[in-house]
Amino acid sequence: MSSSSPVRILGVTHVLPDQAVISSAQPLPDDGVVKLSFMDSLFIARVPMQRLFFYEGPDVPPFRSLVCSLRSSLAAVLGVFLPLAGKVTYRASTGDVVVDCSPGAVSPGVRFVEAEYAGSIDDMHRLAAGHEHDLDALTQLGPELNVGRLPAPVLAVQVTRPAVGAGRAAVVGVAVHHAVADGHSVWQFMKAWSSVSRRECSPPTTADFAPPTFDRAAIRYPRADEVARKMLRANAPALPVARSPSLCSPLDQRRRSFLLRAGEIRAVKELIRLQSEAIGEHQDTHPGTYVAVSSLVWTSIVRAKPQLDPADEVYLLVPVDLRRRLDPPVDERYFGNCVVPCFARAAVRDLRDGVDGAGLARAAAAIRDAVRARLERDPLGGVEGSLDAFAAVPGDRLTFTGSSNRFMAYETDLGWGAPSRVELVSLFTRELVLLLGADGGGVQVAAALDHAIMEDFAASLTRFSARGHGARGRVC
Repeated sequence: MSSSSPVRILGVTHVLPDQAVISSAQPLPDDGVVKLSFMDSLFIARVPMQRLFFYEGPDVPPFRSLVCSLRSSLAAVLGVFLPLAGKVTYRASTGDVVVDCSPGAVSPGVRFVEAEYAGSIDDMHRLAAGHEHDLDALTQLGPELNVGRLPAPVLAVQVTRPAVGAGRAAVVGVAVHHAVADGHSVWQFMKAWSSVSRRECSPPTTADFAPPTFDRAAIRYPRADEVARKMLRANAPALPVARSPSLCSPLDQRRRSFLLRAGEIRAVKELIRLQSEAIGEHQDTHPGTYVAVSSLVWTSIVRAKPQLDPADEVYLLVPVDLRRRLDPPVDERYFGNCVVPCFARAAVRDLRDGVDGAGLARAAAAIRDAVRARLERDPLGGVEGSLDAFAAVPGDRLTFTGSSNRFMAYETDLGWGAPSRVELVSLFTRELVLLLGADGGGVQVAAALDHAIMEDFAASLTRFSARGHGARGRVC
């Protein structure tokens, strides 16, 4: 820890998968090696997915007991989710990248960090609260996962206690290599871990959670291995170096979280419906929560960028989970990346159309049409051109979205109640918005944007969410 760092490392250990659980779990394909699919390969150079779970209250055990409980339950669940204990490894002889789950690769164990924050749990909350997050300090509450060079670990965990206060509080940070898992998979793991943790000493059973599947052959695609190697060469041409130092540099961004309550989201949906009727835009169904919130976010970002030419087109990247949409469908238990990017696009002038216009309706239509166009044809059609599609979109007019309101992060009860706060702190691009499901049908919106546009974005987001409803979308 540097002299200016608020986080002090107390100790680092490593958690090995429970051998008894491994023996009873479904064996991995190919003798303990999981080859990255072409979908996984898109994320070989991506920063790890990092989640922070804040826990506090009388049910939180003393720190030493909490650590012992988490280590024990993690060992048990790793026996079922064995690739999380493996290593992402480059095979120069074939050009493949695999998750090596052999005994030699797994034997170092998963890095488990115990740490202390120089302040109270309220101070830790304030790192992610209000109008300006302390991103550097917030990131230090999560574990470091070095994925820049292969072989690389897949998972790391950090538990941080506050140095000030009664001690009934902790932040659990989890980092996962994105080339091994998508958001659905991460929450599948967190659900399993929390279930096992609540049972304390009992071994995991099928009553706790449905065991994952890892066979990449479940995603049927011609020349799948060849396409995966092509993706790897394009995303990480210097393997085993997966990320250049320049890509690891922190971005000059502001980060804020907003909570949109269920009533505010209903008001946005109703506004989209009324605007759609006013401009004659036909809707088969009312907009869902994801489309409504994404439309609000997208139009708010565009309004916050006055330098954009009204005639220009802007783009919203929407990741679409294909598990249920392929033929044959992929099991919901599939652990790996099974998402494709869809690019919604619209003219700046259409999305800027103000409170009395139809910007939200046009945004919703653009998102709906982009997803429908992808799914109505072969959902995997054109996947080989994904990198070309990225390159063709002007970076200053592209907004990335990630995660989903379907991921109910606030249900992650590790045995001492629901978290008081959950934060996603993975930043991999200059303009990024991440969604999470919140209590009571709300949605948490985490936005990482350039300093110049954050204030106007926030004003637009809260103003539109409050229309037709007494409350205002608030900063978390």
